[in-house]
Parts: sequence; C-alpha cells; structure tokens
Amino acid sequence: MPDKVWIVTASIYVLENIWSFYVRGDLERVEKVIVIDEGDELIRSKSRELLRDLDVEFHGPKEREDFFRARYGSSYERYLSLIPERSHAETSYGFLLAYEAGVDYVLELDDDVYPENGYSLVKDHISNLRSTNGKYVESPGKWINTIDFLVLDPKIELFPRGHPYDPSTRVRGYRFTIADGECVLNMGLWTGHPDLDALTILYLGGLDGRARVSSVSITEKRIIPARGNYFAVCSMNTSFSRKIIPAFYQLYMKYMGIDRFDDIWSGIFLKKIADNVGDLICIGSPAARHVKRSRSVWKDLRAELEGMIINETLWKNSRSSRDR
Repeated sequence: MPDKVWIVTASIYVLENIWSFYVRGDLERVEKVIVIDEGDELIRSKSRELLRDLDVEFHGPKEREDFFRARYGSSYERYLSLIPERSHAETSYGFLLAYEAGVDYVLELDDDVYPENGYSLVKDHISNLRSTNGKYVESPGKWINTIDFLVLDPKIELFPRGHPYDPSTRVRGYRFTIADGECVLNMGLWTGHPDLDALTILYLGGLDGRARVSSVSITEKRIIPARGNYFAVCSMNTSFSRKIIPAFYQLYMKYMGIDRFDDIWSGIFLKKIADNVGDLICIGSPAARHVKRSRSVWKDLRAELEGMIINETLWKNSRSSRDR
C-alpha cells in the first residue's frame, strides 16, 4: 500500500507555489493539501481553480472553531485557544488533522517556496526519511550551522534564524562519521533567500526584509546531527513521520511580544525527545527555492527581539546531564 502523504501549509495568498510543484509532477504521492488560512473566500476560490486537480481543504478560523465545537461541545474554547491565531504556528492545527487521519508522512511547506531544478519534492523527502546512508555531524559547540551546507553568493559567513548568538555555539571543527538509520524528520535545505533573522538581514542592508545574499546550491544530501547537537529547524521545507506530531506542536506565538520562534523552539524540543528515545533527525535534500516577499525588517526585528533573549538559554535548559 502506498504511503499516505499530506502537505500542510499556512498561507493568505493564492497557492501558486503548490501549483508549480504539481505541474512538474512532484506531488503524485500527495493525497491531500491542508491550507491553514484566515478564511478569505476570494483567495480560496482562486486557489481552488488553480489546484482543481488536487484535493485541497481550507481551514480558517470558522473551520477550526467548528472542529473543536464538534468534539468538545461547550468547552471547545479551551482547546481552540491552543491554536495560535494569525501566525505561522497555526500549522499545528493541520498537523492535528493529519494525525487523526492516520497519514504516514506530513510535508510542511511555506507559501514562498518553489521547485528547484534537480530535486523532486515528495520523492526526495521520503527518500531522506527512509534512507540508511548519510553522515553524522557533531559540533564542539553543540550547534550545527545549517547555512554551512549552502553555497552562498557572495561567499560570507552567516548563521540562520534561531541559531544562538553565544560565541561558543558559533564554532566549526565539525566531526563527520558514516551514518545509517531512518529519520523521523527531514529538513530540506533551500536556494534563493537564506532563512536569516531580522538583525542579520538589517546588518546586510536588507531594508525590505531580504538580505543581499543568495544560496545557489546545497552541498550535502543527508546529514544527521549527533546526540546533544542542535540546529535551527526551519519549517519552510520540512517532512516528518506521523509518530512525532504529538511532540512537534508549533509553539504559541504573538504572546508577550514574541514571534517567529515557533519552528525553532519546537525543533529544539523535538531534538531533545528524539535523542532520548533513539530517533534520528536529518538535514539536506531536497533543496527548494525560497522566493521571499518584501516585508518590514523593523517589524520582524521587534517581533524577534524578546524571543532572541530567551533563545540564548532555552536550549541549554532543555539538555540533560548526559548531553553536556
């Protein structure tokens, strides 16, 4: 029996990127596309027409409320409140739907991610999850810089959104060994705009929210961060097995001024859990092209600042004595 694969995406735009993957034949194994949106019927109708050959479901505020009302009656608000509003972290709701439907794999895809030549989105994700070939990577600073596996133009040393600023986490000296074993999550890498925080983008002169640097390719197909080693999990191009969904809640954002750390922190917690139960997490193929929209770097900086403070110590507090 073929794998049951769903795509989950949070978007308020017409899903032209999903259409781009579809016309290339990359979505043959996808049973359903779950769109977490804000209920704009005009945008929905345009996406439905564009993706008329795919099974697409839209879940805005009304659909989410109806879902929890049907299950929990008068106490539905207690459960509905666990799903963030107007935030990328709303994808937690899509994960819940996939879990209840018994899917085998979920592919989380941002709406500004497009196909990259030489890669097949779903096929390559499933291959990386199931592959028994690759490399373990271990860092003396306990953090793996995912941008080290991109080829940048111009060549410049960068660290991704969510990587701590503590100098001890920003060291090289990686140790690689031959790896085997299936993974429960695979983070695909990207070409185009790297995933950077607002402070880095501002430093690089990106007043429109986009740094003046581009990723032109990736260097590794499959690497596995060793036990006790963390990395900034970016959910723009990520796949995972159903079994991790209860441990992969995308944290509530836009609380106490904190935003844009939902995938980062859920990734830290997931890595901690995976290490303890003996599961593996991968980084690498497939690459996808990130075409970031213009946005306010100042708004992002304000949204990230409080989270950046917490981010410096959160990962340390999650470690066990064996990982230190």
